[in-house]
Amino acid sequence: MNRSPSSPYYRAVDRFLAHLRDQRRVSPQTLRAYESDLAQFGAYLSDEHVSGPPPGPEGIDALAVRGFVAHLSRRRLGRSSIARKLSAVRSFLKHALREGVIAANPAATVPTPRVPKLLPSELTVDEVFGLLEHVQGDDDASLRDRAILEFLYATGLRVGETVRLDLDDVDMRSCTVRVIGKGRKERMVPFGSKSAHALERWIRRAGPLRAKSGTAAVFLNLRGKRLTDRSVRRILDRRLLEAAIHAKVSPHALRHSFATHLLGAGADLRAIQELLGHSSLSTTQRYTHVSVDALMQVFDRAHLRARKATRSRPSAR
Repeated sequence: MNRSPSSPYYRAVDRFLAHLRDQRRVSPQTLRAYESDLAQFGAYLSDEHVSGPPPGPEGIDALAVRGFVAHLSRRRLGRSSIARKLSAVRSFLKHALREGVIAANPAATVPTPRVPKLLPSELTVDEVFGLLEHVQGDDDASLRDRAILEFLYATGLRVGETVRLDLDDVDMRSCTVRVIGKGRKERMVPFGSKSAHALERWIRRAGPLRAKSGTAAVFLNLRGKRLTDRSVRRILDRRLLEAAIHAKVSPHALRHSFATHLLGAGADLRAIQELLGHSSLSTTQRYTHVSVDALMQVFDRAHLRARKATRSRPSAR
C-alpha cells in the first residue's frame, strides 16, 4: 500500500489519530490498533478506486463501509476482529462529522457483527494468593513484580491505567490512588496494607533507577524506563509459570478476580462499579459472573424456603 501524505484520506486519518493521542489520551497500544485498522480500510478503498489513492471522508459512503465488512468476512476474519475494525472506521468518520467535513456518518447505519459474549477469565482466591506469595526475593525484579501484581489485584485497575501512574498519583498515607480512566474520567481507588507494603519497598528501591532516567513513573523496567502493557503481560506469564499455576490469563484477569472476589465477600455491586470505573452496571455484572454460583449456594444454605424446598424435593426417576 502506498501511503501518500498528500492523500485526503490519510490527512484525515492523521488528524483523527492526533485527536485520540492529544485529546482522548488513548494508550499507545490502542493508537496503533486504530492506525492499523484504518490503514487496512484505506488499502481496501484504494483497491476499489484503482485510479488513485483512497478518497477522503466526503468520498466514503455506506456502500463502501459495507463492502469493507464483506471483504473482511470473505477473508474469514473472526467476528470480534471485524467488529473492532468497523468500530475504528465508525469512530474515524464520526470525527470527520464533528470537524464538519461530512454531513452524516455513513458507517452509522452499518450493523456490527454479533459477537458472542465470552465470560472473562479470572483466577481463584487460592491461585491469586499462591501467585503473590511465590514472588519473593530482594532483587529489583522481584520487588517490582510483587508490587505491581499486588497492586493490580488490590485496586482492580486496568493495566494501561497502572503503567500510566506517576508518583504524584499515589498517596501512601491514605493508601489511595488517583486514576485517570477511559474518557479522561478521574476516580479515587483505595488499596490495602499488603499492597502498600510491597509498593513502598519498590518505590524506595527504584529511587536510583528513577533518578537516572528522570521519570516520575511508579512502575519501571530495569533500565529505568516506564513499564509497558506488554511488559506486565510478560511479568505475569513468567510468575505464573514459576508458581506452577497452569492458567493462561492476561493481567486483566487480576481485575476480573478483584471484582469477583469482592462480590463474593459481600461487597455492593455499585461500589465495585465505582472502583472499576465502569459507566454501566451491566459491564460490572459481566466481570462478576462467577459469583452467581456462590450466591446460589448461600441462598440454598441460608434461605428458609430454599431449605424447605430442598428437603421436600422429590427424587428424580
